[in-house]
Amino acid sequence: MYHAISNTMQRAQKQSDTQSLYARIFTLLTTVVALVWATAVTADNPVRVQDAQGHWVELAAPAERVVALAPHIVENFYSAGAGHTLIAAVSYSNYPEQAKALPQIGNYKSVSYERLLALKPDLIVAWGSGNGDQMVHKLRRLGFQVFVTESRTLEDIPRNVRLFGQLAGTSAIADQAAAQWLARLSTLKRDHEQQAPLSVFYQVWSDPLQTLNGEHLISDVIRACGGRNTFADALVLAPKISIESVLERNPDVIIASGMGETRPDWLNDWKAYPGLKAVSNGHLFFVPPDLIQRHTFRVLDGMEIICADLRRVRAKSARSGADGSDGADGADGADGKAL
Repeated sequence: MYHAISNTMQRAQKQSDTQSLYARIFTLLTTVVALVWATAVTADNPVRVQDAQGHWVELAAPAERVVALAPHIVENFYSAGAGHTLIAAVSYSNYPEQAKALPQIGNYKSVSYERLLALKPDLIVAWGSGNGDQMVHKLRRLGFQVFVTESRTLEDIPRNVRLFGQLAGTSAIADQAAAQWLARLSTLKRDHEQQAPLSVFYQVWSDPLQTLNGEHLISDVIRACGGRNTFADALVLAPKISIESVLERNPDVIIASGMGETRPDWLNDWKAYPGLKAVSNGHLFFVPPDLIQRHTFRVLDGMEIICADLRRVRAKSARSGADGSDGADGADGADGKAL
């Protein structure tokens, strides 16, 4: 009786072991098949995307080795879930934090072509108005695949993030991020519709005195906040102007960026012109350049600051009209960004 039970148990154990072995083999085979299928799908999934210059970029598979030639391109690749594809960037590519570890091959105006050749990227992403046509043409002559981007409106930012997702095979992440950002933008725009218009002088730098015209993305931000760029009619994207031209146009508000995270001292230079409405009313404001001058999702953070500044100006004007004062009591500087 004992031997019969023992033999039965041994047969059951052998049967169980055999089934377990078959299960492991089946799992291994399905895993291999899945990997082979995924590889085949990638290999048979060529990428064809049109850039801002109308040039079609064609890749046999999503890009795996990408060089970005502007800090905002780096940031947008991370937003698209494609930061892992970046192998090099240019100076000031410092956001997000992991971007600081990328090797730098120059700056947005001058790159090391020798280092690029050594890196052997399968894609270079360029900034049209920043890198310039000469650099783009040379890169293409050297045999590189170059995708050129440009952002002139707020909607161009999520559009580029989606394109980067297509190029890198991360469209699911890129599309979701873009949709969330557009929803936030829509809310901001809706909150500032039909506001009383304010003339705004946006100052990029002091020496030389420089601003931006109506084709620049920052003009789109100002419009969305209910402002009007006083130099929207300038012929070039980032014109150098004279103090006299600012005095002539006499803006309601002056917004400066500069180079760092703190308010530039040269914004105070406008105090020498008390006849300017922006000066007499204390409407001199600062926005960190990384939040407004980089064409990334963080632009909405800068837009929120500008919209809040313009809301304060309107509110103060309304109070002044109600009590009969001239409104020249200085801007509300609680956030440290106003004069």
